[in-house]
This record gives sequence, structure tokens and C-alpha cells, in this order.
Amino acid sequence: MKKLIALLVTVGCLSLMASAQERYAIIDTKYILNKIPEYKESDKKLQALGEQWQKEIDDKQAALDRMYKNYEAEQFMLTDDLKKKREDELFVKEKEVRELQKKRFGFEGDLFKERQKMVKPIQDRVYNAIQKIAIAKVYDFILDKSEGITVIFADPKLDKSDEVLREMGIKY
Repeated sequence: MKKLIALLVTVGCLSLMASAQERYAIIDTKYILNKIPEYKESDKKLQALGEQWQKEIDDKQAALDRMYKNYEAEQFMLTDDLKKKREDELFVKEKEVRELQKKRFGFEGDLFKERQKMVKPIQDRVYNAIQKIAIAKVYDFILDKSEGITVIFADPKLDKSDEVLREMGIKY
């Protein structure tokens, strides 16, 4: 349903643009970013960090699972005080795992901050290059076909992704 609505909106916009004879271009930011060596390097570093942090969380979760199994096996032999103490320990460990996961991967977590630090400057360079081209070529619209708006058909001569790379001085 969402795709149908997006398609109708896109077709409506394109037909309005065509009838008004406005100038527009289509780019693919995913294509552009994948042609930038610094982006590829940053993406690899972020993936490695993510994997490292996920392993850290998985290890803590495995330790917590072992604690739960041990508790389940021993709970019938424990006094009420010891049961309560063990349950409190389990609760604290479980909370630690959730907090670590949130700290690493949550909204504005460590991975988000690292992505902002490493990738945002590259994305800003791409945006500035797009803006320069739009102003120089007097484009009314530049659509990004990589995510969000779905373009079913686009004349390849409208794709200005290579022009953005040239503007940035990237060889492709």
C-alpha cells in the first residue's frame, strides 16, 4: 500500500514537472557514496566496530544465560534468601546487557556517534556537490533514486551521479 501511494505521488510529481517543463535530474547517492574511497573505508571500520561490540554483547548474554541455567538447576535447593539474592544478581546482569546494547546500538549510541563522525562529512561533501550542480544547471528538482522515492523508469541521460563524482574530483 505504501509503495502504491509512493508510486502515485512520484508519477504525479513527474507528470507535473513534465507539464510545467521544469528541469530535474535523478541521482543515486548510494552509487555515489560507493565510489568514494573514504566512504568505503569508513563503512568497513563501522562494520568492524559493530561486529566487535555485538560480540561483546553476545558474550555477556551467554554468561547471563549460563547464570539462568545454573539458577534454574539449583533453585529448589536454595533458601529463600539465597533465591532472592540470585534473582537480584540475574536482574542486575540482565539490566547491564540491555544497557550495553542500548549504549552501543541505541538511538544516539556509540555506533550512531561513530557514523556521524566518519560518514556525515562525506555525505555533506556529496550534498554540497549536488547543490552546486543544481544551481549551475538550474535544476528545479533532483530526485534520489537510491532510497525512499522509488523510480520505476528513468532515462539514463537524466542520471547525474557521475557528474557529482566529477564535481567532487572522484575518479570512477
